[in-house]
Amino acid sequence: MFELVLRAPQSLVEAVSDALIDEQGALSVSVEDADADSGEERPLFGEPGMPPPAPGWERSTIKALFENEAGADAAAVALLARGWPLHLQSLAELADQDWVRLTQSQFAPVAITPGFWIVPSWHEPPAAATRVIRLDPGLAFGTGTHPTTRMCLRWIAAAPAPFARVLDYGCGSGILAIGAALHGAARIDAVDIDPAAVQATRENAARNGVAATTLTPALPDAAHGEYDLVLANILATPLKLLAPLLCAHVAPGGRLVLAGILERQADELKAAYAGRLALDVADRDEGWILMTARRALH
Repeated sequence: MFELVLRAPQSLVEAVSDALIDEQGALSVSVEDADADSGEERPLFGEPGMPPPAPGWERSTIKALFENEAGADAAAVALLARGWPLHLQSLAELADQDWVRLTQSQFAPVAITPGFWIVPSWHEPPAAATRVIRLDPGLAFGTGTHPTTRMCLRWIAAAPAPFARVLDYGCGSGILAIGAALHGAARIDAVDIDPAAVQATRENAARNGVAATTLTPALPDAAHGEYDLVLANILATPLKLLAPLLCAHVAPGGRLVLAGILERQADELKAAYAGRLALDVADRDEGWILMTARRALH
């Protein structure tokens, strides 16, 4: 395997990437900040409390993989011949690696509480773990490493009693639904607009020994009636749009738990749900917040 590394201005990143894949036969192409780990480094994605930056980096490093040296060399010659302002950084053979083992080494068990852990299948559960969700990184969002997921699971673990009927709206990997099942929920509907997420939830539930009679993954129109607990870990904008629907699913005395919200968005969410349910901030983690509400019994 040979790696071709080029430096390019942001204006050329898409054209160079397309040429490498479509014309030169690269096996893969990745783009990185050429100024990473320097004083000029600029985050591509917005940080909590800060406005989003412009898309792309001013200078990018483009890395392309080829099966052999001849292919990488031909690609470099072809692209540099176009007269684009590109700089050839390197063209070198990559050492053989166990890519599966390397990827797995990046994911370790995650503690939600001292006794509640998210553990990839290739790790043994910690000795202190009394409840374990077995979950590997995959196509659907939610592996327990993000603050929003951790806060939801912490809330579930701290709930004083199991919930009879639970709705996980926007289930992703199914991690929140599985967490609710492990903490005694009797019946859980896990819904998502993405069929891949529905399938991932079904597989992860089976992997964790959660019976199909307890947890049902489906598309959103399967959610019906009122629930003792409604969970939605999405993002602030869809949560605002979904306010009427989510509130209508909360039973008298039931709880609503929302995540995917930045601290600066708290007032927006409170306003969106005002007149239906009164949201309060229940937890904070790395600039994100968890908001909850309870419907009155009468």
